[in-house]
Amino acid sequence: MSSFEINKIVGAVLAVALVVVVIGMIGDVLVKPKDHDGTAIVSAAPVVVAKKEEKKLDPIGPMLASADIAKGKKVANQCGSCHTFNKGGKNKIGPALWQVVGRKMGSVAGYKYSSAMKAMNKNWGYEELNAFLVKPRKYIKGTKMAYIGLKKATDRANLIGFLRSLNDTPKSLP
Repeated sequence: MSSFEINKIVGAVLAVALVVVVIGMIGDVLVKPKDHDGTAIVSAAPVVVAKKEEKKLDPIGPMLASADIAKGKKVANQCGSCHTFNKGGKNKIGPALWQVVGRKMGSVAGYKYSSAMKAMNKNWGYEELNAFLVKPRKYIKGTKMAYIGLKKATDRANLIGFLRSLNDTPKSLP
């Protein structure tokens, strides 16, 4: 490729950029949003914005009676890259989950929690785990947990049943 061809290509690119800038300036001159202050657009029919109704979360307690710990352990495989499950397990990206059921939120020693998690003044009960596992970032706004959540209630019940079993003396079912 000769230098003359390169000059033509560079010139064409610059010309296109110049045209885009000029068109943008012309558009700014023709349309001035500040000139429209005080004017209103009236439509023939009123516009109704439907608010998406939040679906109430069903209680997890009744489902825990039939929870399958083996299936819960399979669901927990998704969590294994960030959490440990064994007694005395070390914190990873997320805190160790041994004895999580009934434990105070944000209380594992040696783990640096988000300020949002530290501010929670609750224990990890069955319903709290259920609500958190649906959408962690919605339940605790500002949590560091990036997991999107578990949609199926049976998966959550099985996982919570498995987490309940990670204890020398598991918490009684509701």
